[in-house]
Amino acid sequence: MAIKILSAAVTGIDADIIEIEATAGGGDFGQITIVGLPDVSVSEAKERVRSALFNCGLEFPKRKITVNLAPADLKKSVPIYDLPIAISILSLKYKLNFDFSTCLIVGELSLTGEVRKIKGIIPITIKAKEYNLKYIFLPNENAQEASLVKNLIIFPINSLNQLINHLNQKIIITPYKPKELLTIANSDVDFADIRGQSTAKRALEIAISGGHNILMSGPPGSGKTMLAKATRDIMPPLSDIEKLEISKIYSIAGNLKDNSCHIFSSSQERPFRSPHHSASAAALLGGGTKFRPGEISLAHLGILFLDEFPEFSRYAIESLRQPLEEGSITINRANGNLHLPANFILIAAMNPCPCGLKGVLGKNCLCSLEKIRSYRRKISGPILDRIDLHIEVSNLNLKELEENTNTENSLAIKARVIKAREIQSKRLLHISPPLNSAIPSGQIKKLCELNTNSEKLITKAAETLLFSNRSYFKILKIARTIADIEASEKVEEKHLAEALQYRPRLE
Repeated sequence: MAIKILSAAVTGIDADIIEIEATAGGGDFGQITIVGLPDVSVSEAKERVRSALFNCGLEFPKRKITVNLAPADLKKSVPIYDLPIAISILSLKYKLNFDFSTCLIVGELSLTGEVRKIKGIIPITIKAKEYNLKYIFLPNENAQEASLVKNLIIFPINSLNQLINHLNQKIIITPYKPKELLTIANSDVDFADIRGQSTAKRALEIAISGGHNILMSGPPGSGKTMLAKATRDIMPPLSDIEKLEISKIYSIAGNLKDNSCHIFSSSQERPFRSPHHSASAAALLGGGTKFRPGEISLAHLGILFLDEFPEFSRYAIESLRQPLEEGSITINRANGNLHLPANFILIAAMNPCPCGLKGVLGKNCLCSLEKIRSYRRKISGPILDRIDLHIEVSNLNLKELEENTNTENSLAIKARVIKAREIQSKRLLHISPPLNSAIPSGQIKKLCELNTNSEKLITKAAETLLFSNRSYFKILKIARTIADIEASEKVEEKHLAEALQYRPRLE
C-alpha cells in the first residue's frame, strides 16, 4: 500500500501542493527511485535520506522503494523534500499511526539527520492554509518566518528523530509561539537634519504621498542620496496584507533573518532598495538560472533608489518600462512565464554632466556639449516620460549650511503623507493600489476635475511644452496628489501650477 504525504513546490513567488507517494516492492535490495520530474538536487535526496536514516539508528526497508512526486508534470527543484521522503519511507517500514492528510511536511536533511533551513517557507505556509491543512512540520529556523501566516499550527523540527518521536506520540513537539522582536529603525536621516533643499523635500513628499516616481539632478555632494534615504521615514506603515505580500517575496529570495530584517519589525517599515549602478539587468529584474526575485520585486510596496542613474546599463534602464507602467514584471523562461509584483516608487538621482560640475558656481565643467548630450541620452525619452517629478538639487553655500533654521522633521511630513493616502484610499476603492499614480486614464477627468482657469492653464502648458498624452495625464495626477496633501476636494489652479513646475526643463 502506498503512503501519501503532502509537501509543496515553490514556483516563482507562489507554491503548489505536492503529493509524495512511496511504495515498496520489486527491484534490487535497498534501492530508492525518485520519479515525478525531480532536478539533480531532488534526485540526490535518496543519498541524504539513506545516510540520515542510518545515522539516526533507523532501519531502511529491505525492498526497493519507489517515491513519486505528484503532479508529475511540475518540475521539482531545491532540496525541500528530504524530510517528507524520509517519513514516507519510514511509514512503509514502521507503519506510523498518524493522519498525514491534515499536515504538510517540508525540510532538507543533513547526513546526520538534522533538519536544515529552506527558502520560500512563507508561500508554502500560505498554500497550506489555503489547502485547509491544520499543521505544518518545518525546520526550526523557518518557524519565526512561517508564523507571519496566522491560524496554522507550526511544529518546528530540529532532527528526523524528533519528528519520528512526535509521530509515534512518544515525545510531543510543542507548537511554535512567535517571538516578540525589537523594532529596528530604518533610517538615521531625518528631514530636519537636511539644511535647505525645500523644493526637493516638497517634491519627495508629493512623490511618497501619491506613489509618483521622481528624478533628482544635481552635482555631487548636493544631498541627493541623503534626501532619498530620508524618505524611508516618511513612508506610511505596512498593513498586515502588505506585510505578508512583501515577506513572501523576501522568503523566496532567502532574505528573511530573525532580528535583522525589517519584515519582522513591529513598526512594519517598507522596503528601501539601493542597488549599485553596476548591477545587471537580471539583478534588477529577477530571474537567472536559479530563479531569484530582482531588486524591483524586493522593492515592492517600497522605494527603489537608483543613484548614478545614467551609469546603469542601457538595457537595465530600458527594462524598467514595464514595471514603471504596470507595477509588475513578466519573466519569460523556457518552462513558462513568471509574473512578479514590482509596484515600487522610483527615486533616481543623476549628475548634470559626467564630471558633475555643470552649472556649479566657481567650478569649471570640462565636459563638451556632445559628451553631456551622450551622457543624458543614456536615459531615453520613454523612461523620462514615465518619471513624474523632475527636480534640480543644487549645492548650498556656506551661509545656507550654517543657518539654524527650524525645518519640519520626518514625523510631521509622514503625518501628512498618511492623511493624503487615507483620502486616496476612500476615493479609489476599486483601484489597486489606491494611489493617484495608478488612476486609469479613463477616470482622470472625473477624479481630477478642473475649473475654467485650470483648463486654460493645462491647455496652454501642453501646447507650449509639447506634452505627450502620458505627460498630460501625469500632470493631472500630481496636481490631484498636491490637493490631497492640502486636504482640498477640488484640484485648484495653484495645485496645477505647482505640478507643472516638476516637469523636465527643455534645453
